[in-house]
Amino acid sequence: MGSGAEGGLFMVAAGLFVLLLCMEKLRPYKPVPTSSLRESFKTNASTFLVNNMVMNALSLSSLFVVAQRYGSHGLLHDWANGPLKWAICFIFFDFLVYSWHFLGHKSELLWRLHKIHHSDKNIHVSTGLRFHLLDQLLEVAVKCCGVIAIGATAHVVVVCEITRMFFVFFHHANVAIPGERWLSYVLITPNLHRVHHSARRIEHDSNYGIVLSIWDMLFGTRKLLVPRKFGLEFVEAGNILQLFSLAFITEYSFARVLHHLPRVDERLDFESAMIRQPSRAREVQKIEGVPRKIF
Repeated sequence: MGSGAEGGLFMVAAGLFVLLLCMEKLRPYKPVPTSSLRESFKTNASTFLVNNMVMNALSLSSLFVVAQRYGSHGLLHDWANGPLKWAICFIFFDFLVYSWHFLGHKSELLWRLHKIHHSDKNIHVSTGLRFHLLDQLLEVAVKCCGVIAIGATAHVVVVCEITRMFFVFFHHANVAIPGERWLSYVLITPNLHRVHHSARRIEHDSNYGIVLSIWDMLFGTRKLLVPRKFGLEFVEAGNILQLFSLAFITEYSFARVLHHLPRVDERLDFESAMIRQPSRAREVQKIEGVPRKIF
């Protein structure tokens, strides 16, 4: 895998972003008001530009350098380069990012950073650009450890990263994909990932996969439903400064109080679930009864 393949993949990812933007405009999964979409896109794009200035120097380059210097010490260092080694490396990195994503929801400290990505009230392709810089830097550090552990070559690491970028754009897109139900048993699709951006904790603490959907099926974190609302309650970010400051604001005490107050919509959800699916309702009651530390 040479630099030509990596450059080609990057151009494909950029082309996919533009294509999905057009598809969202012509055939959206869910209509979004133009003003709301414009505000969201502006915030996401500015976040990407600021992040990109730093991450261009630290992300791919860091992984490339680490792979060049330490890739010969990992588990697969003595394997000959070929499709089998590349496939194993890809699967390993996809599982690594799934695990990191899972921790981002379960750790109070990591959630402070990751909630920036979930603060978008409209889910569309540019939501894939909405990340806190510190969140990305920590993820790069985790991936560097993964590079050393697996013994991946530098070019394979870069291809894995660009492929991951490709899928991040894809599964955030506000589009309907033909045959998506069956495709979602192999890959993370937009319909599957929308659940992950639900405003309700019981729904967005699921579907952590980035490329392969097998991890959610194996570890019981897969959910199939249509969320009523996206974003996070009590979290608003109208510009890049507000977006980055969210990481340093905790709603812990506020959230504990709110979880003891009845909510009409959740009460109706629960009563309706009791009629249709009693076992599902008991699951909702059990999980929703645990106060969330940070929204």
